[in-house]
Amino acid sequence: MDNKKFILSLKKGNEAAFKEVYFTYYDKLINIAKRFNLTVLTPEDFVQESFLRLYNKRELLNEDVLLDKQLYTICKNIILNHINRENKIVQLDPFQADILEEQDSDSGIFEERQEKLQNFINQLPEQQQKIFTLHKLENLSYKEIAAITDLSEKTIANHIYLASKFIRKKIENH
Repeated sequence: MDNKKFILSLKKGNEAAFKEVYFTYYDKLINIAKRFNLTVLTPEDFVQESFLRLYNKRELLNEDVLLDKQLYTICKNIILNHINRENKIVQLDPFQADILEEQDSDSGIFEERQEKLQNFINQLPEQQQKIFTLHKLENLSYKEIAAITDLSEKTIANHIYLASKFIRKKIENH
């Protein structure tokens, strides 16, 4: 089965296709995860999370990009996001830095602010919301998002600009 047909069957939720992906790529993803210095979770944890994300976000798969490349990107991003959280290195836009004051040790305040940010994101048009989330929260590059969504990198940049502007305005008014 060629890549395009295979990805289309995954997007439709074909169980046999998912089993095939799981058995074909499990060991390869484990080897990728073992390259990282993981302290809390095991490589198996990240691989399971990768397959879960693949299933939950299957409609975002791009038939014109090799499946293994997309799966490796998902796994790598999950691991890097986790490592960043573990090291408390959160890459934020300047407007997000206002939300998280450096002296705030109270996690309740942090969670409340995260909830507000998520609420603002939810108010975005669906396409902007998806692209903003992929870029800012899942750390995908414009190029990776363009491959997933079939949009140009310029369109991606425009969506992120408009979404950031909207959220910045919302934060200033609260």
